[in-house]
Amino acid sequence: MRKRDNTLTTDHKALAINLDRYKYGSIVEIGAGQEVARRFFSVGAAAGTIAKTMSAYDMAVSDDIYGHVDRYVSRSRLLQMLEKEFTQVVERLAHVRARNTTFFAYAATVTARSFKQKNECHGWVGIRLQLHPGARPSDVVLHVRMLDQDNAQQSEALGILGVNLIYGAFMHHQNPEWVVEGLADGLGSDRIEVDLIHFSGPYFEEVENRLMNLHLIRSWLTRAVVFNPAGEVVVPGELFYRKPVMVMRGNFKPVTLVNVDMMSAGLKQFSQLAAVNENEILSLAEITMNSLVSGDNVDGADFLARIDLLSSQGYTVMISDYVRFFRLRAYLRRYTQKPIGIVLSVRDFDFLFDEKYYEGLEGGILEAFGKLFPDNTHVYVYPSRPRHGDAKALVTLDNVEVPANLHHLLAFLKENQKLIAVRPHDDSHLHIDVTEVLSGLRRGRGEWEQHVPEAVAARIMESRLLGFDTE
Repeated sequence: MRKRDNTLTTDHKALAINLDRYKYGSIVEIGAGQEVARRFFSVGAAAGTIAKTMSAYDMAVSDDIYGHVDRYVSRSRLLQMLEKEFTQVVERLAHVRARNTTFFAYAATVTARSFKQKNECHGWVGIRLQLHPGARPSDVVLHVRMLDQDNAQQSEALGILGVNLIYGAFMHHQNPEWVVEGLADGLGSDRIEVDLIHFSGPYFEEVENRLMNLHLIRSWLTRAVVFNPAGEVVVPGELFYRKPVMVMRGNFKPVTLVNVDMMSAGLKQFSQLAAVNENEILSLAEITMNSLVSGDNVDGADFLARIDLLSSQGYTVMISDYVRFFRLRAYLRRYTQKPIGIVLSVRDFDFLFDEKYYEGLEGGILEAFGKLFPDNTHVYVYPSRPRHGDAKALVTLDNVEVPANLHHLLAFLKENQKLIAVRPHDDSHLHIDVTEVLSGLRRGRGEWEQHVPEAVAARIMESRLLGFDTE
């Protein structure tokens, strides 16, 4: 299989586009200078590529050109810009340019580091382009976070990203994974984060955007992506902003009645302790990347099945590569200072208290818990019954076993309500084991159907998800 050439510099990419006299369009940038356009001008031969550059920085000017919008740094404003600029360049130039010309419009609306404020630096970036002369256009749209600490560096990073996007969309549209991977060329993960990407249009009709967003994590462009209950990728900052969040971590292969009761019971206690309205809490099912990876590959069908099944139960879903809980908490703290709750089964408690889990941290498990519980964050521990043996035996936060040298640490966390026992709403499901459910459904219909929500069982059987076997 041919590999993507990742040795090209930003200037090489810009020059390659400039020297192709059949690619022609506009570049409009609002909020961080005109660094993308500057890149194309600085390498030479830009007259063969650029019809117009512009920065409608003043809000009144921007509204006059593109129409009113409630938020200037938003997807809706970006799409207004792409529509106006692409339509204009085609209408004005299609009859005077070579017939083989493919037109494009690149646009960005961002809020970069302010002179006076340490504001959230983010924005929307996109390209609308023809991938065949005269064809209907296709779009690639990104949401980005700029991580550099000063305006000049952020502008430079956006310039590199913009060139990467234009080059990738034109040169690698047949391999959308390459478009994603190429965004990082010339940039480290400490400069730009891309937490949403969306392909649309006639040349991207077969693209599964959920998999492309998963590829953002695989390409080190972000640490997490989020899907709403409709299965659509959403911007984490907009979703979590100033909301209390309750996270349930698991592999959800498939989501079971235990998961449903765990979240429901956890939410009830979380809302009481945190003194927040239960209706305000964002319920989040989180899957870590290591549960999706087999060898070096991600099983796309398996991933999509889990997203679909969780969405059918109304969950917002996050995929992350945060193995340690305190890193998950730090991620959420970017966007909200409201209470955070993490609910997990006592079966998974050994991960929380396994000191090997924290090797590499200077302060070991004490540092990890210090970073997990510095503020209004709590872990809710859901009980379990043994899968086999005494059906009446119940393992809870009060009797779970941890290494002897950690007994006092456990007692401290319980006493200070950092670890809180969850009382099940329905304790008849506590014996359910997701591994046995998965094994059962792969043999066909059977007892496993009683261990998952009815709608989940129906969907698994109808669409033959997760290896369901009808034979």
